[in-house]
Amino acid sequence: MAETPPPAPHDPATHTDDGHFYRFHLPHAHLTPVFGNDWFALKAEAFARFFGTPVFLVGQTIFVGFWIVLNVVGWVSFDLYPFILLNLAFSLQAAYAAPLILLAQTRQADRDKVHSEADAKHREDINRRMQDRQSQALKETKLLVALMEQNTALTESVKALTERVEHLTGEVHARLVPGAAKL
Repeated sequence: MAETPPPAPHDPATHTDDGHFYRFHLPHAHLTPVFGNDWFALKAEAFARFFGTPVFLVGQTIFVGFWIVLNVVGWVSFDLYPFILLNLAFSLQAAYAAPLILLAQTRQADRDKVHSEADAKHREDINRRMQDRQSQALKETKLLVALMEQNTALTESVKALTERVEHLTGEVHARLVPGAAKL
């Protein structure tokens, strides 16, 4: 049985008081995207994202070039110039690509909206906590100033009492010891 690793040290960039960095995303976890999370929606989104990759563009360019060369040179003659079958294939591809791309954009927009709302709540929480800390620091500063003022007043009182005790001690000493000078 493997041992569990010790908890990571406190990292203020990823750790919060309740222990979950994405706690503001949790209220949205139950929401499913507009087109769901089923097999078709996930595959359709992945396929739509593939349309914009260099692999797809280069592959399609090679395929189209090969298609045209085969038909122009005459090795095959199933789609002669003006390449109506190739145009039909492109139309079919566009008919499926457009909705798939819109599906991917809609799903991404939904994710972006949820994340931006959660991030806004997170920033608001950070701001509120910062204001609370500033307010607490201001209260503590005021308390420290009041304590310093009390300490100063007590020190002045102690000084005055000490001077008074010294004066009275001198008077008592002068009365008890004849001929002694006043302190």
